[in-house]
Amino acid sequence: MYTLFIYLYSFFIRIAAFSGQTKAKRLLEGQKQVWKQLQTCLQPDEQRIWIHCASVGEFEQARPLMEDIRAQFPQYKILVTFFSSSGYDLRKDYAGADYVFYLPFDTRRNARRFLELVNPETIYFIKYEFWYNYLKIAKRRNIPLYLVSAIFRPGQAFFKWYGGWYGKLLTTVTHFFVQNEQSKELLAAIGHTNVTVTGDTRFDRVCRIFDQAQHFPEVERFVDGQICMVAGSTWAPDEKILTRYINTENRNIKWIFAPHELHENQIDHLIDSIKAKTVRYSQLSITNPADYRVLIIDNIGMLSSLYRYGTLAYIGGGFGKGIHNTLEAAVYGIPVFFGPAYKKFQEAVDLVALGGAIPICNDNEFALKLNHLLDHPDELKKLGDIAGSFVASGRGATAKVLFMEHG
Repeated sequence: MYTLFIYLYSFFIRIAAFSGQTKAKRLLEGQKQVWKQLQTCLQPDEQRIWIHCASVGEFEQARPLMEDIRAQFPQYKILVTFFSSSGYDLRKDYAGADYVFYLPFDTRRNARRFLELVNPETIYFIKYEFWYNYLKIAKRRNIPLYLVSAIFRPGQAFFKWYGGWYGKLLTTVTHFFVQNEQSKELLAAIGHTNVTVTGDTRFDRVCRIFDQAQHFPEVERFVDGQICMVAGSTWAPDEKILTRYINTENRNIKWIFAPHELHENQIDHLIDSIKAKTVRYSQLSITNPADYRVLIIDNIGMLSSLYRYGTLAYIGGGFGKGIHNTLEAAVYGIPVFFGPAYKKFQEAVDLVALGGAIPICNDNEFALKLNHLLDHPDELKKLGDIAGSFVASGRGATAKVLFMEHG
């Protein structure tokens, strides 16, 4: 049934690509090219480590692991795979890996062929991807496979009465490096004791970003020493709440928007919806930045460093499938706002419990909570300190993973 599902899934991807869906087209084209890439790019007699990431978020968790492998074990070639086209497109030229490919669809034939070609000495799957045939064949070939920054919840199929078949997949994992004690307890309840609580490698990643953060002089001139809210990875529902606040509240705040998607029509719509004086980053150098109240970032790659200019941050996605990276902002010691869809993200849950993050459900609640902090600057600073200390305390997961594996 699983194999049938994979074939059906690939069939529907082909239909979607044929009907013009861009992401499906890119995925299908990548699937077609990967075998030629594997056969022509890989060199004989290499020692390889294979790291699989579902998409961009998992790649950020894998990045400190790759950096430390490169530094400590330079004899290994690092091969990274993505399943999503967005992850592959964004990181296909990543210099910290020797090879970046799509992961072929998880049929038995593909998994066997892929592992024969790559022949990795070690495999790392990041967070939660479980591809049946890859895992089973890796186990059969006695290749150590580690699950890194994993997190488990009671509602997952592994822990349900009907999840026996799915739960057997976990026997293919050599060792679980999990984010929290609950994950360890859940795994122990179904017989898995090869578990270590290491935390999340994203803490290491954001701390390294913080240490290497870029300076943007035009942005600094735009902020001009004023209170600034940096709104990162925002979607339309987030922007509706934020723009309503800008348009209705008479507060002397600067705003930086870094939308999750940079389609021209969406940027134009965002600019049109704001009554305050607004400028794109691409036009900032030809004007006086301090004259504007709202700055729209119309490129990719700046966000993680932009938070350095914030007094507060808003993280998008909380009115959709889930929030984006809260740690990128919190590392700068600033309070973080986001929407209600955050409970699947352990770091967000922990940060809310400590007080360094503020969830909101609607525009009225956002205005009430933001105004309270603006009126109580001591409390604002206290919440920011909590956020910064929380991130600093989470460092070290990457070192624990490599120490446990290599001693």
